Amino acid sequence: MFPKATLFVLAFANAALLSSAAVIVPGATWTDTSGNVIQAHGGGILKVLNPLLYQWSLLSLTLFQSPDLMTWTRQNDALAPIAGGMISTGNIVERPKVIYNRNTGEYVMWFHSDSNNYGAAQVGVAVARTPCGPFTYRSSFRPLNAESRDMGIFVDDDAAQTAYLLYASDNNQNFKISRLDANYYNVVTQVAVISRSTFESPGIIKRNGIYHLFVSKTTGWDPNANKVVTASSLAGPWSAESDIAPRNTRTYFSQNTFNLPLSQNSAIYMGDRWRPSLLGSSRYMWYPMTWSNGNLPQIVPADVWSVDTASGTYTAAQGTTYEAERGTMSGGARLLNNTAFSGGSCVGYLGNGGSLTINNVQGIGADQWISLYYANADSTWRNTTVSANGGAAVRVDQPNTGGGTVVLSVPVKLFLRSGANSLTFSAGQSNWAADLDKIVVYTAT
Repeated sequence: MFPKATLFVLAFANAALLSSAAVIVPGATWTDTSGNVIQAHGGGILKVLNPLLYQWSLLSLTLFQSPDLMTWTRQNDALAPIAGGMISTGNIVERPKVIYNRNTGEYVMWFHSDSNNYGAAQVGVAVARTPCGPFTYRSSFRPLNAESRDMGIFVDDDAAQTAYLLYASDNNQNFKISRLDANYYNVVTQVAVISRSTFESPGIIKRNGIYHLFVSKTTGWDPNANKVVTASSLAGPWSAESDIAPRNTRTYFSQNTFNLPLSQNSAIYMGDRWRPSLLGSSRYMWYPMTWSNGNLPQIVPADVWSVDTASGTYTAAQGTTYEAERGTMSGGARLLNNTAFSGGSCVGYLGNGGSLTINNVQGIGADQWISLYYANADSTWRNTTVSANGGAAVRVDQPNTGGGTVVLSVPVKLFLRSGANSLTFSAGQSNWAADLDKIVVYTAT
C-alpha cells in the first residue's frame, strides 16, 4: 500500500506527542497542530537552516515541519502516487529519507519501494528543489541488482558530502552499505557487507570519527533488542553487536527508525512501537540517547522529557511514584511478589472482577501525564481502564512485555484536581488487564 504516515522534518522540531504539549511522551498519541493524529511510522528527519526547521517524512509521503521537534504542522503531500508503476496506490512506499545535496541544490528522497507482497525489494528515488517538494519521482530499482528492503541514508562529513545507502539485502540475511553517485540518484559502489547479520531498520551517527550503526534484528512485526555496531570506516571491520537498552525490554517494545544527533554526547532515538493488528494505533517511542557512560550509547528511558535544540540538551521530567501494592485491592486482585518489581511486589489479576484504587495521588488541578508500569506475559496486547475520582474510565492499551517479570510503561493523560486524588484501575472491565507494578505522576503538562 502507499504509506500513510511518512513525515519529513524541515529542521529540528520538538517531537511532542500532543500538539499542545512542550514535552515528548513516548507511546502517547501524537497529533499535529490541527489536532489530527500523525501517522509517520518509518519516517525520517531533515534539518533545514534559514530558518531553522525540522521536517518529518511520513509513510504516505506526507510532510510535517516543526521549529522545535515538539509541535508539528502538516504540509502538502511530498510525493503523489502514480498509477501503473512502482508507486501506485497498490504498491508499498515506506521508510522515506530526504537528504540535501549541497552541490546540486536538490533535495533527494530515497525510500523502500516494493510490491504489495514485498517481492520486488527495491529502492525508490525522487527529487525536489525545495524540502517540502513536491518531489518528482525518478525510478525504482534494486541497488547493484541486489534486494533492498528496510533501508536508510547517511551523508558523511567529508568534503564531498558523500552519501551512502544502508540496506537489508539477500532475503534480509546480509546488511549492505553502498556509496551513491555525486547527484545522489543512484548506487555506484558497494562499500561493506555485514554477512549473516539479519540487520534492518538502520541509521548511522558519526561521533569522534567513529561510525555508530543502529539496527534492529529481523523478527517481523515483533520487537527485539536493537543493536549498535561501530567502525572507524564504513568499509569496516564492524564491531560485535551491543544492546542500546536492557535486552529483556526489547528496546522498550520498539524498532529503530531514525537517529538524530543532538550534541557531541547525546542524540534522539526515534523508534516505532508497531501494532500489526491495528497499524493506525502504532505509536512513536522517542527517547534521549547518551554516550555519557563510555564509548557506546544507551537509551535514557524517560517517560516525559523535553529537548532544547539550540543547546543540544534534553531534560527528563521528574515524577512522583506510587506503588501499586500500597493501594486498595478489590475482587480477585492480589499481590504478586518478585524482585523484578519495584518494591518487590505488583498487583495481579486485575480485570474480570479485580480492581485497584490508589488514594492520595497528588495533583495540580490540570491534565497530567501518568505512566503505568506493568507486566504482560501474553503474546498479545492487554488493556486496562483508569478513572480519577469516580469519573469516566479511560482505556489504556498495554503491549506484551515479553515476560511476567519484564516491566514496561505506557502513558495516559488525566485531569487531576489540586491536592489528593483517587485513581481506580480495571474496575468493571470483563477482560484481564496487565499486572500493575507502580504509577509515576508528572506535573509536566
